[in-house]
Formats: sequence, structure tokens, C-alpha cells
Amino acid sequence: MPFELRPYPTETLKPEGDYLQTTWRNSVYPMADHFGVKITLPSVSPQPYTHLAFEGYQYAKELGKGNEYNHRMMKAFFQEEQDIGDIEVLTKLAGELGLDQQEFRKVQESRKYRDAHQKALQHAYTEANIQAVPTFIIGETEVRGMRSKGELAEIIDKELSKGQEGKSL
Repeated sequence: MPFELRPYPTETLKPEGDYLQTTWRNSVYPMADHFGVKITLPSVSPQPYTHLAFEGYQYAKELGKGNEYNHRMMKAFFQEEQDIGDIEVLTKLAGELGLDQQEFRKVQESRKYRDAHQKALQHAYTEANIQAVPTFIIGETEVRGMRSKGELAEIIDKELSKGQEGKSL
């Protein structure tokens, strides 16, 4: 689900700054190594606003390609250091997924999916009270931060067993 850590007009961070350098060195890189994920602190400076990328997600989701779109944007930004705040870059990436580039550009320029994105953000910030990424809501359990596959599976099993209580097999 869409979530912006620093939505416009909040100033975005610069990767060369102490905060991101320290956070990535002490937290992100060790965690990525632990999980075997190739990731890099993107050199795009300042970091891009992501509302256009998320509006593109709304378009891709409508066409049944939301998950593929999100995966491609994450890889483009965190592995290839592409500027996912730039319509040109977003349009090229959408085309790689088989989305119509002309139509994608048109909906980006017209901001056709702005309201859908704002509604998703409203849900995250207010209704779901998301304050950190990642956040998983599994049944009645809210999980903030990275967890192992085993921990998540255990939480899922616990939540599933709650639904089975009182039911005879």
C-alpha cells in the first residue's frame, strides 16, 4: 500500500547527508545482508518525491499489474538508482512492464490518479494508523518493522487459529 515518509512539500533527504549515511550503514545494509537482498542507497539527490510513482501504481493496479509495478519501482530506485520522481523514468519503466507508455504518460501528466493515491494515503495515515515501514497487519495483529519469514508465518498461524476457535472440524 502507498505510504510516503516525506510527502510534498516536506523536504526530502539528501543521500550524502549524515542521517541517511549513518542509517544505511548501521541498519539498512546489515539487514539487507542478513536477508540476502542486494540494495544500495540511491545517489539521486535530493531523494525524489514518490507521489507520481504511487499514482502510477494506482494506474497499474487498475490494469492488474500493481505488484509487478511496485517490484519494478523498488528495483529501479534501490538497485539501479533511477529517479522514480521523474515522469520520463516512470514512463520508461511502465513500458518495460507492458503498460502503454503514451497512456501512462497522459495519466501522469493529468494527475488522473491523484485522488486515488490521496485516498490510499488517508487510509494509511488515519484509518490504519501506519507510522513506520514496513508495517504488516495480519488479522488483528499489527507488526512494525522487518521480521523473519518464520516470525511472520508464526503470526499468520496464530491469527488463523483464532478463526478456528469454536469451530468443529
